[in-house]
Amino acid sequence: MATKEEIMDRLSNSVIQYKRADAIAAANECVAEKIDPVDAINDGLVKGMNVIGDLYAQHKIYLPQVLTAASAMYGALDILLPLIPKASLDNAKKCVTAVMEGDVHDIGKNIVKTMLTAGGFVVTDLGKDVPPATIAGTVESDGIDIACLSTLMTPTMDNMKKTLDLLNENGVRGNCIVTIGGPPTSPDFAKQIGADHRDTNAQDCVKYLKERV
Repeated sequence: MATKEEIMDRLSNSVIQYKRADAIAAANECVAEKIDPVDAINDGLVKGMNVIGDLYAQHKIYLPQVLTAASAMYGALDILLPLIPKASLDNAKKCVTAVMEGDVHDIGKNIVKTMLTAGGFVVTDLGKDVPPATIAGTVESDGIDIACLSTLMTPTMDNMKKTLDLLNENGVRGNCIVTIGGPPTSPDFAKQIGADHRDTNAQDCVKYLKERV
């Protein structure tokens, strides 16, 4: 019978080696051995995704590998997340991720979503081509703590400002950290529209948020 440490290593290695089937098998082992799902996620999956994040930041792997590693992680999370007591999730910070209306480029957003999930945040992914009103409404109705907005296109940058304006109008801006990302954005633009931070990459985003919450 495998030890807890061996199962954690299998979870971590399944992510690092991009093996979704192995991740699912290791998650099922956790269930069979009654291992705390929070431990499995933090000591197994997060450990693996941290390695992937570091490799990506060092340009030793690229987007396709990150997304394949994410697929392995999500395969295991599908099994483990439903087993976490609701009270534990209630304590986690809630994020929303979205690509701005008019833009359908979502690879960067997907990586941010993956790294936030690996970092212990509860993520609602609104997808791509999302209207500012949808984002602001979700923040208000779901009690979202963090909004991560992305765009790869200059013409859609104005929708970031519209989103911030709506959050202010709805009276929820003070309770929600807003980060923006994407090649056309800049720290100056973030300051101009009233966002809290501009991310250069997913690691930067998660590091910043963990320091804030």
